[in-house]
Amino acid sequence: MVRRVAAIDCGTNSIRLLIADVTGAHLDDVHRETRIVRLGQGVDATGRLAAEAIARTRAALIDYAALLKRHGVERVRMVATSATRDAVNRDIFFAMTADVLGAVIPGSIAEVISGAEEAELSFLGAVGELDSAAAPFVVVDLGGGSTEIVLGKAGNDVVASYSADIGCVRLTERCLHSDPPTPDEVRSARLLVREKLEPALQVVPVAKARTWVGLAGTMTTLSALAHRMSSYDAGAIHLSRVSGADLQVVCERLIGMTRAQRAALPVMHEGRVDVIGGGAIVVEELACELRSRAGIDELTVSEHDILDGIVLSLSA
Repeated sequence: MVRRVAAIDCGTNSIRLLIADVTGAHLDDVHRETRIVRLGQGVDATGRLAAEAIARTRAALIDYAALLKRHGVERVRMVATSATRDAVNRDIFFAMTADVLGAVIPGSIAEVISGAEEAELSFLGAVGELDSAAAPFVVVDLGGGSTEIVLGKAGNDVVASYSADIGCVRLTERCLHSDPPTPDEVRSARLLVREKLEPALQVVPVAKARTWVGLAGTMTTLSALAHRMSSYDAGAIHLSRVSGADLQVVCERLIGMTRAQRAALPVMHEGRVDVIGGGAIVVEELACELRSRAGIDELTVSEHDILDGIVLSLSA
């Protein structure tokens, strides 16, 4: 039996939608979309969701709700992650989501999920098309406010996971204030990333991994740049591979660029221009750790991630 369901993932930087037809453990995309709303604007410093950030998110969610209605979605699950987990005024956000989604599918509301569940859903969505012979996989979902690191085998066999309290938006707001960032700012950012990754690497035995899989906008953009794409091509990026050497070249280039230079890159989403340098620093530090601990010197990039995991959770 085919069911038409939808997943909405509201993170620190973006809100994303997937409408899919699900048959058992198989899904077919009907509509997939990403919008940058920066819900986590200032949350790291204030502990509160800004009114203008909630307004941007509401505007995007109204459009998504119209798509749910137009495509005849039976059920929707919306999850909120790092920024909402950290915000003391998240009840305002929940009231907004209930108002917008409830008008289309009664009873629908966003839910905050833990870092552990976020990691597991990301893993579930990411590894479905990967060859089990390449397992164990270490899946890294690099978001705006947090980075989920998961070790597991094929299917939904998660061995260990950790949600590190660092992401491209949080790192940029804390450390990278100049345009381009100064050497001292980059040095401070690297030290902060290492501090936040240390407990994750104690919990997740990445030395057992054979394949590194990267998810989310920083990772997909890095792949597009490494492959010198003239326009963003999700189909070509999905399951693409980037060598460690190429990854370092692209990351160093992005970190040293001005915002105007990043904005001029043909594959760059305008909502990532100011924060992708921070994301590149996180990726470089992870690449160094995986090379030394597991001997992995290649990144596999997946366009399938937590959205796919959410959709699959609805069919369980």
